[in-house]
Formats: sequence, C-alpha cells, structure tokens
Amino acid sequence: MLASCSTASETSTTSRANRTPVAYNTVVECILYDGMSKQSAQLTTVGSGMEVQVMDTVDAYFVKARVTKDGKPLTGFMYRTCFPQR
Repeated sequence: MLASCSTASETSTTSRANRTPVAYNTVVECILYDGMSKQSAQLTTVGSGMEVQVMDTVDAYFVKARVTKDGKPLTGFMYRTCFPQR
C-alpha cells in the first residue's frame, strides 16, 4: 500500500512541473479581468473565436489566461464558461 502512495505522488508532481499554457478558442465574447471579483477591472474584451492561452485553472469559475491585444500580451482571469467543454 505504501508503494502505491509514493508512486501516485511522483506522478502528480511530474505532471505539475510540465504544465505549459494551452491554446483555446473562445466560444462566446468574454472579458479578461485583472482579478477574480466583481470589482475587478476589465483589461480587454475577447471576441468569439479568438485564441487564448490558458495558463492555469484557478478555481471552479475562473482560469488564468493570456491574450495578445495590439501586439501586447495581457494576463488576467476569465470565466471558464468562455471555453468549450472538454
């Protein structure tokens, strides 16, 4: 039993170390926010079909994302509902 626990922990550690941004296309128009609250400022509006790099799944509602607007990278948070279900 102990061997299976150590194997599982090595596997989860390895997968986290290799995490890289994944490109997705939005399915609806969404907003990139600078935080995860109702008071967060809007950084930009992301149009439907635009490519977004998802960097991390923050919680059940938000992902950390990066978009390029006018040649400038912007990093913030978007609702998960902006992307197709996988």
